Amino acid sequence: MSGRFQLSLDLLAQKAQECHRCPLAEGRKSVVFGEGDPRAPLLFVGEGPGEVEDETGRPFVGPAGQLLTQILGSVGLSRDGVYIANMVKCRPPGNRVPTRQETETCWDWLAAQIALIQPRIIVTLGNTPTQWFVGGNDGITQLRGRFHRWKGGIEVFPMYHPSYLLRNASKAKGSPKHQTWLDIQTVKERISLLCPTPRA
Repeated sequence: MSGRFQLSLDLLAQKAQECHRCPLAEGRKSVVFGEGDPRAPLLFVGEGPGEVEDETGRPFVGPAGQLLTQILGSVGLSRDGVYIANMVKCRPPGNRVPTRQETETCWDWLAAQIALIQPRIIVTLGNTPTQWFVGGNDGITQLRGRFHRWKGGIEVFPMYHPSYLLRNASKAKGSPKHQTWLDIQTVKERISLLCPTPRA
């Protein structure tokens, strides 16, 4: 891990704390910038912070985040070895989905994170980030489970959002949870091919 990459992200995070570009800033307790390895080949992008994330200032630490940690662990990945962020850095009221305008307003922060981290794969969690990166109107059910190309050759792999999996608890074959188990294995296999050795 290179110190200058962490420093750049830390400076960016400090600037984000002062952001008041959209109305979400008025109701926030924390700017939930992101966390993880600043040179991670895997970047996970969710929709927006929830209540626990707003309280702590950390992404994906509530019930959905705990499930994401379990999903990562099932294939030998850890939160420390990936980077986790959201489309918007402030909690939408009532944990609603961020609007297109809010996403567009907040995009510069995530774009800067991507430029600094330079991930090989972006895993989009749920409809909001998936439709942003992949485009079109197809939902996560149609888009999940396969790779899509994005700018600069980055591969995008949509997966169900962990909060959706919490509402659909079945582990039966073909269920969202079962599909997610297969999806994270696909991601692990792909990143092992793209990055056979850890980046210095």
